[in-house]
Amino acid sequence: MNERENFASKIGAVLATAGSAVGLGNIWRFPIETGRNGGAAFILVYIGCIVLMGIPVMLSEFLVGRASHRNATGAFHLLAPGTPWKWVGRLGVVTGFIVLSYYSVVAGWTGYYAFLAAANQFAGKGTADFPQMFSDYVADPLLPAVTLVLFLLLTHVVVVRGVTRGIERWSKILMPLLFVLLIVLVVCAVVQPGAWSGVEFIVKPDFSKVNGGVVLSAMGQAFFSLSLGVGCLCTYGSYFNRQTKLMRTTLSVCIIDTFVALMAGFIIFPAVATSGYQLGAADIGPSLIFITLPNVFQQAFGSMPVVCYVFSLCFYVLLILAALTSTISMHEISTSYLTEEYGISRHRAAWLQTIGCILVGVCCSLSFGPWKEVHLFGMSIFDFCDWLVSKFSMPIGSICMTLFVGWWLDKRIIQEQLTNFGTLRAPYVATFRFMVRYVTPLAVLLIFLHQFGLLSWIGL
Repeated sequence: MNERENFASKIGAVLATAGSAVGLGNIWRFPIETGRNGGAAFILVYIGCIVLMGIPVMLSEFLVGRASHRNATGAFHLLAPGTPWKWVGRLGVVTGFIVLSYYSVVAGWTGYYAFLAAANQFAGKGTADFPQMFSDYVADPLLPAVTLVLFLLLTHVVVVRGVTRGIERWSKILMPLLFVLLIVLVVCAVVQPGAWSGVEFIVKPDFSKVNGGVVLSAMGQAFFSLSLGVGCLCTYGSYFNRQTKLMRTTLSVCIIDTFVALMAGFIIFPAVATSGYQLGAADIGPSLIFITLPNVFQQAFGSMPVVCYVFSLCFYVLLILAALTSTISMHEISTSYLTEEYGISRHRAAWLQTIGCILVGVCCSLSFGPWKEVHLFGMSIFDFCDWLVSKFSMPIGSICMTLFVGWWLDKRIIQEQLTNFGTLRAPYVATFRFMVRYVTPLAVLLIFLHQFGLLSWIGL
């Protein structure tokens, strides 16, 4: 049996867990949702949703992980032996595998675009050039697959070294570097002429734009931004020691994740305002970061070639860091599962995960090129993987996690975990149990129904 590691320090635990939440969704999805839903008012609603949904679900995952000191599946085997709850953990393992497979495709794109930025390939390009550049790249059968493999191998190198020497050590390097790049980019963006209107958009709320759709969009963004319902938070929680304060760690991770998302807004909206470019509802997903933003940067900073070069390069390096901190956590879900449930070495488990994700990821990558006409339920392979995870497994996993903690898990275990075995005061225990029993599952259920338009169908 492999000896189990724990995070060696409090800051390491927080940075590693924050890295699992911070990802590409903070950089492109949050600004787009903010732009589509009224700016500052949306941000305030989003923060409310973090409190309503994000904190209870994250705390639930941490609690289950540390109470069991097992992987996402083993946790339910230990805490609810002989019951169907084990399928919640298995769902998390499968979800993490699928997410890592298709997420690494986009992560590989960030690496390629960082190379293009470093080689100054964006200079002199016009509005019509960037869509063609992106289209030619993703349609290539070989190059995107190579960048995907390279990114997964980079992730593998970190994970195979273990929790302390791999995940924790690299989180202490990657996360501070990410923060530094964020601050540099924000400063570069907000000091440009005309940037203030972009700043005002995200600091001056207009509550007349808030409606039910905006609230549900904010809930959805909170849900995806914090990586809830995947199993990585439960897995990382299992590496917490007895001294880790679960509520404080939860709050720290939520604050860091929200900070990164807000800083991304302070980068993108001022740059957009400076360039005069208007982000529309269609500018979501890969098109934003690989077509729209390179053009925005050229228009905003084109008169200052050095600033434009540094800004573009730093932005895509930032994306690499954000993607890598997330792929590491996704990789660890299945690696810990294989290691603990089947007793195989971490080295072998990591290779099984890496090779499996490469095979599925290459299929997802080819769906933009030679396999473009291959469809599953009317969707490309890449879109099907994204749809399966975002529409089904993540919401279902989050609902089940909160119901398990709220209705099944022994109250004494909850009390022990939240009070660090009686060494801390935790007056919020009753409130937490009420939230995970009633409020949070209902909120996630609303997101689930909203994604399929069922709320409109029943008149809500």
